[in-house]
Amino acid sequence: MAQYNNLLLENKGGVLFITVNRPSKMNALNIETVKEISAAMQEAYDDTEVRGVILMGSGEKAFVAGADISEIAELNEVNGRRFAERGQDVFSMIEECPKPVIAAVNGFALGGGCELAMACHIRVASENARFGQPEVNLGIIPGYGGTQRLTQLVGKGKSMELMMTGDMISAAEAKEIGLVNHVTTSEGLIEKCLEIMQKIIAKAPLAVGMIVDCVNAWYDKEEHGYQTEANSFSRCCGSEDFKEGTSAFLEKRKPEFKGE
Repeated sequence: MAQYNNLLLENKGGVLFITVNRPSKMNALNIETVKEISAAMQEAYDDTEVRGVILMGSGEKAFVAGADISEIAELNEVNGRRFAERGQDVFSMIEECPKPVIAAVNGFALGGGCELAMACHIRVASENARFGQPEVNLGIIPGYGGTQRLTQLVGKGKSMELMMTGDMISAAEAKEIGLVNHVTTSEGLIEKCLEIMQKIIAKAPLAVGMIVDCVNAWYDKEEHGYQTEANSFSRCCGSEDFKEGTSAFLEKRKPEFKGE
């Protein structure tokens, strides 16, 4: 694996743990860290031994407490667009990853941190997690896809309220409104993530990746979701995993999927 300044990477049994490691800055995202997340996700895409990714932040205080304000303060109308587009591209890599990506959220997930968690396929939060999009307090808006993904996850009315007030919400409320999938103790956070991950990576990898494509197609104006689903279903029917899955079912044995 490549060497990173602000990330820690570890492959544990096919699960790649990507940890944002800037504890002195509450794991805030600066430009270098966003670039490193892109490189780490590319490793996840390319490494056939990686079956899934768990994204987390170092320490107990924060998942990612936001973006680096010192960098944001230097933005203007010209470079602000590029700043947002760069972050959107990286977070889209996460959202479109054909392998499952789970956010393990402990502590603050604010601004870019909340956006990072929302780019993941599944979010598991500890009881002490706190979520919010407080960019309005700085005179800006979420720029890494937050206006879109928050609305997709919690609905128009609630997303507008959270972004326009800049309010921070608890893990319990985040679960109630659909922002996170599960809430657990801090001690049980990774265990819960691994429990979900192991269920997913035991399934057919090709089908898992196509589920990602089909769900994302619903939100893409250039895609026809039902057509994407039909095309993906057809591709699955031509796969070795499909033959293995149906044969295993009929033979009453556990399937051995190879992602082919």
